[in-house]
Amino acid sequence: MARLFVVRTFAIMGALVLVLQALDLLGQSGDILAYPGNGDAQVWHYVSLRAPQIIAFILPFSVLLGTILTLSTMNQNSEIIALKASGLSAHQVLAPLIAASLVVAMVSFVFNDRIVARASATLAQWQKVNYGPLPIDRGDRSNVWVRDGDDLIEVGQIKGRGAAARLGNITLYDRANGNLVAIVQAPRGTYTGTAWRIEDATRFDVASGRQTSLGTMVVAKGVRPDQFTLATVNAEGLSFGALREAIGDLADAGRPTKALEGAAWHKLSAPLSAILMPLLGAVAAFGVARSGKLFLRAAIGMGLGFAYFVADNFALAMGNLGAYPPFLAAWAPFLLFFLIGEAVLVRTEE
Repeated sequence: MARLFVVRTFAIMGALVLVLQALDLLGQSGDILAYPGNGDAQVWHYVSLRAPQIIAFILPFSVLLGTILTLSTMNQNSEIIALKASGLSAHQVLAPLIAASLVVAMVSFVFNDRIVARASATLAQWQKVNYGPLPIDRGDRSNVWVRDGDDLIEVGQIKGRGAAARLGNITLYDRANGNLVAIVQAPRGTYTGTAWRIEDATRFDVASGRQTSLGTMVVAKGVRPDQFTLATVNAEGLSFGALREAIGDLADAGRPTKALEGAAWHKLSAPLSAILMPLLGAVAAFGVARSGKLFLRAAIGMGLGFAYFVADNFALAMGNLGAYPPFLAAWAPFLLFFLIGEAVLVRTEE
């Protein structure tokens, strides 16, 4: 059962990937070849970057279709009836498929973490330059805000990375209990190892309305250079570990991280959706085949599976908007449809 399930799952996945990749390439090949100098090599490079994304997207659907095809065939050949007649329960009949889907989920997580994330990051950068040569990222950023305790720091321009980072057009909003006390401005700043040294600084006192010259001073103790040089984080282009580190850095910088936290949890729940598919598609396994309801049962199983994907995308979108907590946005659909699948199975077969 497990071998039949795995073979049919990956056969369906291969067929769907070929079709979707061909359709996607028809829509993108014109844009790729429109850049002067691009040719067949760039088209195949696009395929190598896009194919992992399509595989990651289509794998849960393939597991669902592989489950329904395997169980409906066994039901039609009366193999499921023979298994139940030997004393096996419905859960015992599904056990080989669930064990195989767990292995598929583990492979899917490693594939997404090691291959899909890198391909997504490279493809996103390539598309930003309209499929031209990829620019070298030297860490230069502009208009960055960082939180330092209760204070806010606005930097007009950052050049370099790490200890070599240089700040330009610095504005420090000195606050106490949420109230603005003073505004410190400086044209440039450098990293000392533990804080930032700013030169030619001036201070405007809000209460008195006076502006004084401070010269050189040290501010933002404990603020790291990467808190300034962090660019917009693309969750799809980072591995699970790298995304967790980026979330920590953004949180230290005082930036919102709820959407990224939901994406991080979804990197775990998305591969595990493969385990749900045998449970949701199990309705196609049981019942008498000659009753004429086998197609209806298969359709119900397919409907349950696709309903899960709709609910998963909806919950993730609500999490990005801040309507759902990150953990709930990633795991609520999984838990909900696990209970639905168990309820259907127990109600009808146990």
